[in-house]
Amino acid sequence: MAFSVTISCYDNLLLKNSINGLNTQPRACSLDQIKCFPMKTKATSAANPSFKQSFRAHEENNKTQKVPSPPFGFKEYMIQKGNQVNKALVEAVPLQNPRKIHEAMRYSLLAGGKRVRPILCIASCELVGGDEESAMSTACALEMIHTMSLIHDDLPCMDNDDLRRGMPTSHKVFGEDTAVLAGDALLALAFEHVARNTKNVSSDRVVQALAELGSAVGSKGLVAGQVVDIESEGKEVSLSTLEYIHVHKTAKLLEAAVVCGAIMGGADATSVERLRKYARSIGLLFQVVDDILDMTKSSEELGKTAGKDLTSDKATYPKLIGVDEAKKFAAQLTDQANQELSFYDPVKAAPLYHLASYIVSRQN
Repeated sequence: MAFSVTISCYDNLLLKNSINGLNTQPRACSLDQIKCFPMKTKATSAANPSFKQSFRAHEENNKTQKVPSPPFGFKEYMIQKGNQVNKALVEAVPLQNPRKIHEAMRYSLLAGGKRVRPILCIASCELVGGDEESAMSTACALEMIHTMSLIHDDLPCMDNDDLRRGMPTSHKVFGEDTAVLAGDALLALAFEHVARNTKNVSSDRVVQALAELGSAVGSKGLVAGQVVDIESEGKEVSLSTLEYIHVHKTAKLLEAAVVCGAIMGGADATSVERLRKYARSIGLLFQVVDDILDMTKSSEELGKTAGKDLTSDKATYPKLIGVDEAKKFAAQLTDQANQELSFYDPVKAAPLYHLASYIVSRQN
């Protein structure tokens, strides 16, 4: 079925030459950066040859330089950091009265998962000279907020999903009422945990990180993306609207993970904003890859219901520009993220280089 989409270069949130006052060099535009092309174009379908050909010549002349990832024991790093995060999460949410609500909180929080957000937070902190202990409370808070978003996203009034991380969703096990409250409790605990348990960090930096977390999850962050996502179901959606959804619903919390880690590690303003740009690229990358996996993998492979976006008639990058072009866009975002790390010691930045590669190549 044909659809129409408007492409505008000036709507792109990631590729502007100035972000929060930090000037950057202009980046070359390519087919993977569709909205950078300085005109508006109408496409009647993702497969329409004119849609692709209009950018093909420009892509060939404007390649983003790839930054190779330095050698690094990434698998071992992820296991070691993941185990530390899991241990801290178990301690942060002990099983106590009222028993049912704490069981529900722990059920979703400790159900596994990649722990990408907390590990990004720790890696960012260590990159700028901090240590794991300084970042751990914030890392746990990020996983609590992320888990809250999954619990609420799975509810019948939202995405109505029965499977998450290979297990029945919270409302299927504990009921909708307890699932809502478990998410609420995790959100509240996240901020309390940072305020009470952060070690070796000045109070002004703790407050700065708390403000970053609040902005990422509130009506200008995750909630904003969720609202526009719901309102867009079954409607014709532009690429700029799709990017808005993904940047706010998914990328904002990943951005907060990296930025909060840098804040807790003592980074100066320039370094914080440079890492923010890295995070914005991998944040959007994470959701672009999610869109691709939803169309190309099974429920067993994903650990959640596959094909939900198609069933719900949601806008996704593969739907608007096709799977192949979405994969090219993902590769472009990876390169953009890595460019921001070129300012740092490659040995210290290795975890963040490899986390970007992990996100683009993940299979679930």
